[in-house]
Amino acid sequence: MLLGIDHVIVAVRDLDAAAAEVERELGLQVGGGGRHAAHGTHNRLAWLGDSYLELMGVFDERLAAGSWWGRRALEVIAAGGGYIGLALASDDLAADVERLRGQGSPISDPLAGERARPDGEIVRWRIGRLPEPDPDLGLAFLIEHDASAAEWRPSDRAARAAEAHPLGTPVRLLRAELAVSDLRVAQHRLLRDLGLQLRPSLAGGGAREASVGGQALRLLPGAVAEPRVVLRGGSAERSVGLLGLRFELVPAG
Repeated sequence: MLLGIDHVIVAVRDLDAAAAEVERELGLQVGGGGRHAAHGTHNRLAWLGDSYLELMGVFDERLAAGSWWGRRALEVIAAGGGYIGLALASDDLAADVERLRGQGSPISDPLAGERARPDGEIVRWRIGRLPEPDPDLGLAFLIEHDASAAEWRPSDRAARAAEAHPLGTPVRLLRAELAVSDLRVAQHRLLRDLGLQLRPSLAGGGAREASVGGQALRLLPGAVAEPRVVLRGGSAERSVGLLGLRFELVPAG
């Protein structure tokens, strides 16, 4: 079953500079991530409960060029950086993959991955990914985290559940919004490939959205300047353009 939007990925040329910008402009704490040694990429994360914003950079272009996500990161960085994709959290990846394949999805077998953190601990997961970037979502995949490894043990999750960011409160991911050229085609493809059931959105204007756990993925007709990430946290409503995205902050309850 899909639990929610696990993370949103943003490709950046300078990882530390991008992290400092997120901290300064959004008031989010960006921690150390680690290295995907086989992919030539490294990252830093801003945790949003059990979701997160992933800033991804490239430390080895040769390795990245041979990686399914590294290639995409290189392309987006060459164009100035920005959104490259998102992951949906699964609590039973094998079952979700089997279900999606039964309805014609080209999703892969579960594939193991890991990341080495600066403190030496290893984060582990399995993913099911599409063979090519989705035309509208970019890199789109399901992920199931290893709850016995770093970052996903019960103690890790409990600690970040109450984590207050520098803006003064915990922050949660509410919604991701992306523009699509053809909503009808996108709706059919995302239902088949990822199991996302789109419905008319209360936002109007022809928008469609899918509930994913307690979050939403909203698709908007036509072109917009920036993908949007909607967060709940802080004490004031804000809109910040940053790293090629538009971040909307809704005050915490």
